[in-house]
Amino acid sequence: MKAVLILSGGLDSTTLLYKLLADGYLVDALTFNYGQKHKKEIDCAIAITSRLDVPHQIIDLSTLAAFLGESALLGKKEVPSCHYTEEAARQTVVPNRNMIMLSVAAGYAEAHEITELFYAAHKNDQTIYPDCRPEFVEALKPAIRLGTAWNPVELQAPFVHMTKADIVRMGLKLQVPYELTWSCYKGKAMPCRTCPTCIEREEAFALCGCRDPLIGMDSH
Repeated sequence: MKAVLILSGGLDSTTLLYKLLADGYLVDALTFNYGQKHKKEIDCAIAITSRLDVPHQIIDLSTLAAFLGESALLGKKEVPSCHYTEEAARQTVVPNRNMIMLSVAAGYAEAHEITELFYAAHKNDQTIYPDCRPEFVEALKPAIRLGTAWNPVELQAPFVHMTKADIVRMGLKLQVPYELTWSCYKGKAMPCRTCPTCIEREEAFALCGCRDPLIGMDSH
């Protein structure tokens, strides 16, 4: 079995990579440079795929940043230091990001005659990001299938009904090296522990009874 996976270098997509490999898939990983503020996740994706000897392509869409508004992830606003709220979420939205990446990835899959395309949308993101919701996944599945009619591609989002804690729990069993992943929006030497994704990540590990290895035993 072969699959294409959108791999950010973050916790969720890295767990999905390990799950696919455990399930016997041969995976082509695609990482997107969409002009994000920092490239630490891209570096993590390179480290992870190198460790696993997984084919990996970095796709440069950085010119899109000029057209995608004022997202804090593109460096045009300050990253909020708080838990996810509607206001904080709106600051971190990159408009239609998953649709753009999935469209490109579907084309890659069709060109390489790979029939399954995976991404790691999960339940926690559904109130924040429209392109992580089950309705989006179900609407896009037939569109991708119809748009790749010569070599039909099936969109898969196996984490869409799972929480981030569920994903961490799975990853711990799969021995995912979470110390090689990155989530923090601020991209400094260490996680800031104050931005929305840092808080969410730390809470997910706590719900699993352990600490994020990026934090270790450091005090807050």
